[in-house]
Amino acid sequence: MMLTVLNVAYPLAPVGLDAVGGAEQVLSALDRALVRQGHRSIVVACHGSSAAGTLVETPAETGPLDEAAKDRAQQAHRAAIAAARARWPIDVVHLHGIDFGAYLPDDGPTLVTLHLPLAWYLPEVLRPAREDLWLHAVSEAQQKTAPAGSKLIAPIPNGVDVDALYGPRRRRDFALVLSRVCPEKGIHLAIEAARRASVPLAIGGQIYPYETHVQYFADEVAPRLDRRRRFLGPLGFSAKRRLLNAARCLVVPSLAAETSSLVAMEALACGTPVVAFPNGALPDVVEHGKTGFLVNDIDEMAKAILASANLDSETCRAEARRRFSLDRMVSAYMDAYQALAKLGASRAGLRAAQ
Repeated sequence: MMLTVLNVAYPLAPVGLDAVGGAEQVLSALDRALVRQGHRSIVVACHGSSAAGTLVETPAETGPLDEAAKDRAQQAHRAAIAAARARWPIDVVHLHGIDFGAYLPDDGPTLVTLHLPLAWYLPEVLRPAREDLWLHAVSEAQQKTAPAGSKLIAPIPNGVDVDALYGPRRRRDFALVLSRVCPEKGIHLAIEAARRASVPLAIGGQIYPYETHVQYFADEVAPRLDRRRRFLGPLGFSAKRRLLNAARCLVVPSLAAETSSLVAMEALACGTPVVAFPNGALPDVVEHGKTGFLVNDIDEMAKAILASANLDSETCRAEARRRFSLDRMVSAYMDAYQALAKLGASRAGLRAAQ
């Protein structure tokens, strides 16, 4: 069954091959897969985005990302979704933003991917009343944190394009952080650990203009930077791939309950071990002593950065190929799309017969 799928991004983050966030990367992968398989892919996303299918663009917010900016962006998304549904025969709407309730269609087959910790969502949105509204987590670890009464379908685990990430392995003596720049990502802790290990650190990441994010960079990150600990800003796919294939290790100092950690999967696909705090799903991604190290404090992180050079790159790559398949992720989403589309067609047939 050929499908028309409308993927809806978080209103304040652009999508495309060079997208920074995990949710945006998953959406972009699904957009490309839909087109490759002969389906119609439509993407609602803000200005600055790119799509393999048809992009329905909403205005980008260029100033501070305060509540007024969020409201404007959500209203624009609501209008764009309505316009897309009026123009094309949409089989499934797929929402990816944490604020999906602000522009959720009133009817029609709808899938919601919960990319962020479930505690960050309002409890009532995790209990959909509609039969044609399905919500799901991106890992078993995340699913286990669902509050009582939540109605989620089985998790669809994230995956990465191992073949696209694979490159020449020319290891250099630096550690790497790739992350959004915000307090819960703990970047300042990675800087301190790298300093104690006397290892250079490269930091790639986006500073979104939320007040708390800008203040965190100014107060906690910028004062710790020096000639050997450098902030590179946001990185596109090519630069990210090059750095991941060269780094001695990727450091994930996140203080949040990571739901999956695409960047850790990407590092392993490049043969680069991961040093991380054991938060959320990270213990399910990193095999301690084999593909990286799980640490409890800055001192342990510094020691693990040094020890990471002793781990085998080919083992990391082999585990990524075995466990984090992009094809497996895409196949699971396609199955969900087909099931939802059939449910919608069945309900439409019943209404027509009445």
